[in-house]
This record gives sequence, C-alpha cells and structure tokens, in this order.
Amino acid sequence: MASTIMAAAGSAATFAKLASPTSAAGAVTSQASVAPLRSVAAASSLGGKGSALYGTHMPAASGAVVARASSSSRKALTRAELGDSLEVFLSKATNDKSLARLLVCMGEALRTIAFKVRTASCGATACINTFGDEQLAVDMLADKLLFEALRHSHVCKYACSEEEPILQDMGGEGFCVAFDPLDGSSIVDTNFTVGTIFGVWPGDKLTGINGRDQAASAMGIYGPRTTYVIAIKGFPGTHEFLLMDDGKWQHVKETTEIKEGKLFSPGNLRATFDNPEYEKLINYYVSEKYTLRYTGGMVPDVNQIIVKERGIFTNVISPTTKAKLRLLFEVAPLGLLIENAGGYSSDGKQSVLDRVVVNTDDRTQVAYGSKDEIIRFEETLFGTSRLKAELAAMA
Repeated sequence: MASTIMAAAGSAATFAKLASPTSAAGAVTSQASVAPLRSVAAASSLGGKGSALYGTHMPAASGAVVARASSSSRKALTRAELGDSLEVFLSKATNDKSLARLLVCMGEALRTIAFKVRTASCGATACINTFGDEQLAVDMLADKLLFEALRHSHVCKYACSEEEPILQDMGGEGFCVAFDPLDGSSIVDTNFTVGTIFGVWPGDKLTGINGRDQAASAMGIYGPRTTYVIAIKGFPGTHEFLLMDDGKWQHVKETTEIKEGKLFSPGNLRATFDNPEYEKLINYYVSEKYTLRYTGGMVPDVNQIIVKERGIFTNVISPTTKAKLRLLFEVAPLGLLIENAGGYSSDGKQSVLDRVVVNTDDRTQVAYGSKDEIIRFEETLFGTSRLKAELAAMA
C-alpha cells in the first residue's frame, strides 16, 4: 500500500517523497494492507531510529526542518486546491516544515489506526485488536501508535493523551501535542463512527496555554470513509482529506463558512433533568422541527457541522451532571477546527479557544455551531450572549 512521508531536507517549497510500495491486493483490500512508515536510501544520511511499531527507520529532522520559519523568510502562502495530496497541501498551507512533518507523521498513524479499528474483535467487556501479535484494547493501541508517530517525527518535545495525561518526552524539539486517541471507543462494538482528536502547540508546555495558541489541530474519522480533517492557524478554512485506495490522503473538501440550518446534536441530555435552561433550549429545537443528528460520539457529531456547513453541537452540565469533556484533549482542538471553518464555539461565557489550560484534566461544557446558534445557546442558558456583544462591537 502506498505510503508517502515528508523528507527532512529539500527545497523551500517541495517535499521529497519516500518509497511507495504498492499492494497487489487491489482496491478492495488496499486500505486494509496498511504499510508502515518507510524511508529511502537518499534520506538515510539524515539519520533515524528504529521503530518497534513501524519496524522501519524514520529519518531524523535536519536543522532546517526543526527550525521554525522566521517572519523575514516566510513566503506567501498559496491557495490549496481540491485534489492535492496532503504533502502538496501542507507545502501551500504552512512555511513551517516542522509542522508539516508532524501532520504527515500523524496522518500515517491515523491510517494505521483506521485499519486496527476495522479489524477489532469486540467481546462483552472490550474491543481487542487481533491483528498480528497485538492484543491491546483498540483505544490503548491507538494511543501507542500516536506516541510512536510523534517520537519518529523528531519535531515533538512533549506529548500527552487522555490515556497518558502525564507529559511524555518525545525526544524532539518544536511542538507539544495533546490527543484523545480514540474518542467514542465505547461505541466501537456497535460499529458507530469513532475518531482521533489532537492539538499541536508550539513550544514545550501544555499548561498555561489556550486554544488560540495552537499551531494546528486535527481529527481522524473512522467511518464508512476514513478522513483526516485539519485546521492550521493563519491558513483559512478547515480541510478534509480522504484516505484513498492507494493509501494516500487526498484533499476533498474545504469549509470556510458555517451557515444557519436546523440540525442539532444534543449531548448529555440527562442534564435537562435539573438544568431548566438546557431543557428550554432542547424544547426549542424540537418545537422548531430541527433534525436530530446525534451519534454519541463527539468526533462525528462535530465533523458533521463542518461537512454539512450548518448545525449545533451541545454538551451542557447541571448540578448533578458534571463536565465530562476535556479542554486540552478534545474541546480546544475541535474549537480550532470549527472556528477555522467559519463557525463559533462557546462554554457559555467565552470562546473555548480563550480558556486557559491550567491542568491537563480541565473539563468544560461546550457548544459548537453557526453564529445564530451560539448566540441562542448563550442567551438561553445564561440570559445574555457575549458573542452577540462582540459582533455588535465590531459592526
């Protein structure tokens, strides 16, 4: 199965492709025949370390890759085109080759996780991956694959996940990454869509930062199609890539506006029992004949707002139902995806991108959606809307 990865050295605007071994299985099985990360002899002079998971060498990043592009050397960014490969898109979307490298490496991990999810055997208590000699629950296996990809990117200093919330040293320099390895893992056994969420912060810390500090965020969606949805700070739009039969990621959608539309995904409905304002909001959706589109998985429910370019996702707390969603691993990364797509986010009082991460386990309520939906969310639950006030002040 074809696999491409960014070379660590090269000209300012191009990335050398690594070997692309092709599976002989054909279109039906080509996605299942997941290829490991690979290097070529031309890149071997850059150095690399072996990978217990990938079984091959990942070239170490050169100084040119690790160094962040200075403001004086930044070139004008080019508009991305549908049909571009992930590597070509990244060469247009960012001048930072370290960031581009990291996103390509994470894409390799997502491709492997998609296969592992598809081949998971689910019993009464857990889903176990039975591929090869690996006998890990799929969420733990996804966690392992993502950490391994970050180590072999050589541009990640620290990383942590919902499974491993303590910062792990990845041995590189440039970025820190926080991720939810398999959001919705509890519904893998029912064959619902699940996904991976991650945020990328420049520097060497994952506390004392907020969502607006992210250099990029992304999610992988493992459903009937496998997609990789990316937002890059400073580059317009949120961009969807489809995993093709040859194993490559192809740019298939750009979202720059979240319009108004009657589609709602109400999380934590049990909170309506003792949160009358939330009950009032849900009753509004029902009385106005909104279409219910709720899977129980945050990734597909938020992704549909980006793909359909309309709608509202809510997850609200009450006196007896405390906040479940983690700011660092889920809420802030998805906030960047939504706001880059032209939508809005809110915890009731502010954009979730403005909330400072104090501890890696910080949790919050949240809403994502179009302008009018977020204003309605804030006014119904809190009596006033900071978003409405902000937009009025800008008019």
